[in-house]
Amino acid sequence: MQITNFLKHHYRHFNAAALIDAADGYNKHLAEGGKMMITLAGAMSTAEMGIQLAELIRQDKVQIISCTGANLEEDIFNLVAHDFYERVPNYRDLTPADEQALLDRHMNRVTDTCIPEEEAMRRLEHVVLKFWEKADKAGEAHFPHEFFYQILLSGELEQYYQIDPKDSWMLAAAEKNLPIICPGWEDSTLGNIYAGHVITGDIKNVHTMRTGIQYMIYLADWYTKQATNESKVGFFQIGGGIAGDFPICVVPMLHQDLGRTSVPLWGYFCQISDSTTSYGSYSGAVPNEKITWGKLGQNTPKFIIESDATIVAPLIFAIVLGQ
Repeated sequence: MQITNFLKHHYRHFNAAALIDAADGYNKHLAEGGKMMITLAGAMSTAEMGIQLAELIRQDKVQIISCTGANLEEDIFNLVAHDFYERVPNYRDLTPADEQALLDRHMNRVTDTCIPEEEAMRRLEHVVLKFWEKADKAGEAHFPHEFFYQILLSGELEQYYQIDPKDSWMLAAAEKNLPIICPGWEDSTLGNIYAGHVITGDIKNVHTMRTGIQYMIYLADWYTKQATNESKVGFFQIGGGIAGDFPICVVPMLHQDLGRTSVPLWGYFCQISDSTTSYGSYSGAVPNEKITWGKLGQNTPKFIIESDATIVAPLIFAIVLGQ
């Protein structure tokens, strides 16, 4: 437990202390029989959060994930094209001409990391299109994450693996058949590609892909079955945006719209964000605001760490994993 011991000795105040409190709260929640949802905003998969997240999945320390479409696909991009990625440590100094040069080489930049279009996006498109077309012709419909599970478990991508498979959180999730919520999937590279194939007629039925409202119905069913007073569900939010805002709303929907008032509120809440408290911002709202929306209770353990999630989340996960 070298990492944990170091953190607990040195991280004593301010955001550092909040990190320790949040990690201890996560462990306490699990020890009391609770379940945990982790939400991924931003480009956490490109930041290779999967190295720790995959192990959390394998050790049953997360029971459901909500993520953006980008995080869903970018973990697989990294899995099959890692050697072709390029890091640009001086990204702050790039001129518009430098950015155009990256575009001309089909290198899509995410902060300091460039994702290669041909080796990552097009390589995956060639495979995923076969699964989309097969489902379309059979009159089937699946969620985005279910299509990815089919592809990963089929073994068709194994010939392209360029990282240790144990570091892919999507592969770990597929092997566990972990529930995933992916709101706004269409706001992703493959979402755009899917729309293109519908426009060209390669996909005849747009509803071959199940999305938003169906995901909320799926989550409502899952939460109703899983959340009890003896086994509450916690909410560990990395970043802000739709990955967090969408799933946390399932509780007020169950209570206020469906009358399922016996279903408990979220049993733990932590948000890591560098969005400071501000007017009208969801990402910058303090946790207590969520009480007024029927998401959290007065006594729900609440933590907020105002820092860079790519630094903070792996440290919290290290404590949860006993590292």
